[in-house]
Amino acid sequence: MNSRRRVNSTVRHLYMKPQFTLVAGLLLVVALFANVRSGTPNENASSDFETRCGWFDNPTPSNIWLYDREAEWTIGIQGGYQVPGEWPWPNFKSRQWVITNPGGEHGYGCVCMRLRVDKRSHKVLEIQSARGRRLIQCRQDPTLKKWSRKFT
Repeated sequence: MNSRRRVNSTVRHLYMKPQFTLVAGLLLVVALFANVRSGTPNENASSDFETRCGWFDNPTPSNIWLYDREAEWTIGIQGGYQVPGEWPWPNFKSRQWVITNPGGEHGYGCVCMRLRVDKRSHKVLEIQSARGRRLIQCRQDPTLKKWSRKFT
């Protein structure tokens, strides 16, 4: 009787080992798939650079925004968020820049920028290039009319 239990135990053990291996393997595959899915880029944070055109506003030191057809994008806030690293400042000709802060060079202009943004927080993550445009291009752009009171 003892040898029969030992045989049954051995048979069960041999039968259970492949099942355990199969279940453990499936769990591993599921865990890896779940990890890969959760590691996908945030759809709100663009991984690609895109061109956005609109109003470039720098009213005071370190306060900088881009206003385009979609939203207000934060480039920098004094004492707060700043786009990391060095980035190219747009070159504006004298007739492309409106000075709004007497005694300084702060103001606004029309610009096109190649950048990455976080669509949830409306922060600019990285700036690749920036170029000034004629003011009339923003003033006559129907998609920028919602900002017209701010930039007249």
